Amino acid sequence: MIPLPTGLRARLVITFTLVAVTASTLVATIGFELAKTALVTRAENTSLDLVTRELSGITFPVGKLQPGEAAPTTKDLERVTAALSGPGRSVLVEYGNMVSTEGPLTMNDVPNELYGRAKQSVVTQRKIIDDQLWLIVGAEVYRDNGGVPEATGLRAFVFFPMHDDESQLDTLRTTLIQGGAAIVLIALVVALLSARQVLLPVRRLSAAAQALGQGRLDTRLPVHGQDELAELTARFNDAAAALELSVSELRALEAMSRRFVADVSHELRTPLTAMTAVADMLSEEANRLPEAPAEAVRLVLSEIERLRELVEHLIEISRFDAGTATLNLEPVNVADAVMDCLEVRGWSDRVAVKASQGLTVNLDPRRFDVIVANLVGNALKHGKPPVVVSARGTENGLEVKVRDHGKGIPPEAMPHVFDRFFKAGAGRARSQGSGLGLAIARANVHLHGGTISVRPQSPGTLFTVWLPHS
Repeated sequence: MIPLPTGLRARLVITFTLVAVTASTLVATIGFELAKTALVTRAENTSLDLVTRELSGITFPVGKLQPGEAAPTTKDLERVTAALSGPGRSVLVEYGNMVSTEGPLTMNDVPNELYGRAKQSVVTQRKIIDDQLWLIVGAEVYRDNGGVPEATGLRAFVFFPMHDDESQLDTLRTTLIQGGAAIVLIALVVALLSARQVLLPVRRLSAAAQALGQGRLDTRLPVHGQDELAELTARFNDAAAALELSVSELRALEAMSRRFVADVSHELRTPLTAMTAVADMLSEEANRLPEAPAEAVRLVLSEIERLRELVEHLIEISRFDAGTATLNLEPVNVADAVMDCLEVRGWSDRVAVKASQGLTVNLDPRRFDVIVANLVGNALKHGKPPVVVSARGTENGLEVKVRDHGKGIPPEAMPHVFDRFFKAGAGRARSQGSGLGLAIARANVHLHGGTISVRPQSPGTLFTVWLPHS
C-alpha cells in the first residue's frame, strides 16, 4: 500500500491540483455536452427544414385521387428523391408499392419505430449503420382535404451523414482535453508557488524554534502583514521573549546558588580546619575518658570527618559548575596509581587489584585518584567483600572496573545513582556519605572525555569507567 504524503506542502499541492482537475473536468464535460447538444440540434433543425421544404413543394397528385388526376409515376418519385439528395446522403421515397432510392441504404435500414412515427409527423432518429452515425429524417406528405389534413401515403426517409459533426466533436473533445491539461499544469505550478509562499513563514518558525532549542534565546522573526501567520509569528516572538526572560532569571538564580554554595564551602574550610585540629587532640584523649564522654567524643569526631568530606565535595562540585575544573595530564602507571589510592585510605587489605604493572596512560593523577576513591569507597560502604578493582588497556583507551559482591542497587535506583545527593534506600539518608561521590566521579570521567556506567551483577554491582587515549 502506497503511503499517503504527510507533509503540509504535499497536501496543499495535492489538494490544489485535485480541485483544479475536478473543476476543469466539470467545466470541460459541461462545455462538451452543451456543444454536442447545440451541434446535434442545429443538424436536426437544418435537416428538418430541408426535408419539410422539399416535401411541401410536391406538385403531383398523391393520396386519394380526384377525378381527372393521374397517379404519380416512378419518375415523380425520382424527382422527389433527387430534390432531397445531397453529398453523402441516402434517400428513400416510398409510395404504395413504388420505392425510389438514392445512396447505399435501403428500407431495411429504416428503424421500425421511426417508420411507424413517420405516419404522424416529421420525426428524426440517430442510428449507427456500418460503424457510421446517421441522422434519419422521416416524414409523410399530407394534403388539405376540405380543411382537414389527409395522409397521402407518400413517405420519404433521408439519411444525413454525421461524420462531419463527429469530427467537430472529436476536435472539440481534444481541444478541451488539451485545455484541461494546460489548466492542471498551470494549477500545479500555482500550487507549488502558493505552497512555497504559505510555508515560508512556517519554515522560518521551524528554524527559529530549532534555534531556541539550541539555546539561542535572542532569536526573533520579522512580522509581515496582518494575517494568521503574522499573528502566529508575533505570538512566537512574545513566547521567545518570555522564555529568554525566564531563562535569564533562572540562570541568575542558579549562578547565585552556585556562588552561595562555593562561598559557604570556602568559608567553612577555616573553622573546619580548626575543628579538625581539635578533633585530632580529642581523639588522642578519647581512650582515657569515661565511656559516656568517650562515646560523645567519637560521635563528634565522626561528624567532623563527615562534614570535612561534605565540604570538600561541595568545593569540588562548585569548580565543575563554575567551569574552572581543568586537566593536568601526565603519564600515569595505572597499577601504582590504584595501589597508592587504596594505601592512602587504608583500604589495601580490603580490596583486590587486577592490573598490569606495565600499563601506563596519560591521565590527570589527582582526578583519577578521586574517581577510583569514590567508586571503591562506595563499594566498601554499600557493598560486601570481596571488592575487586581491575584495569586493562583497550584499542581506544583505558577500562577500569570496580565490583563488589553485596546485595546490589535496587533497579528503580539505577538511573539515579550518579545524581547529586541521591542515596539508594531511605535508611542511608543521613549516615551513609554525602551523596556526591558518584556525581564527582562522573564529572571527572567526563572531564577526561570518557564514560562511566553501572549494571547489576549476581551478586553485587559493577561500575565501568572508560577513559580515552589522550
